[in-house]
Amino acid sequence: MVSGAFAQSPVPQAPIARTNAFNDPFVQVTSAIAACPVPEGPLYTEAEVRELAHVRSQHGGSCHRVGRCRLPNSYLYDAEIIPRVQRYIREEGRFDDTSVWVLGERRLVTLMGCVQSAEQAWALEKAVELVDDVMGVVNLLQVGTGRSAARYPLAK
Repeated sequence: MVSGAFAQSPVPQAPIARTNAFNDPFVQVTSAIAACPVPEGPLYTEAEVRELAHVRSQHGGSCHRVGRCRLPNSYLYDAEIIPRVQRYIREEGRFDDTSVWVLGERRLVTLMGCVQSAEQAWALEKAVELVDDVMGVVNLLQVGTGRSAARYPLAK
């Protein structure tokens, strides 16, 4: 017979594993602002991967079907784009006093991290738009280092 106290004890749940199952490129490009909140990055549970797989294949292939991409899937560009974005930001020189991470998904580059001013965030967005094969830029940069001001999911 099981005692009442033992039977009511909650069973600890193992944390749900999350991985970058789609291999979306995600890198830190600059690191001058030490207190900048670190973005979580592209992490998915197995259930999320199953849900997103069909949508990603449809979105990735539509670019080629309509003639906007030379490669058969727009996600194939990201592994080339993000290293070029990284090199461009580092070599540009105007952004050395920032802490910025970049994420590539479907030729869209997402900028996350901390900058010195709204003008610098805008300038960084416009600079990244110039990199070949970039279709668009999602600017989630923040001025300052407040965690509550972050516009992106934070690493734990």
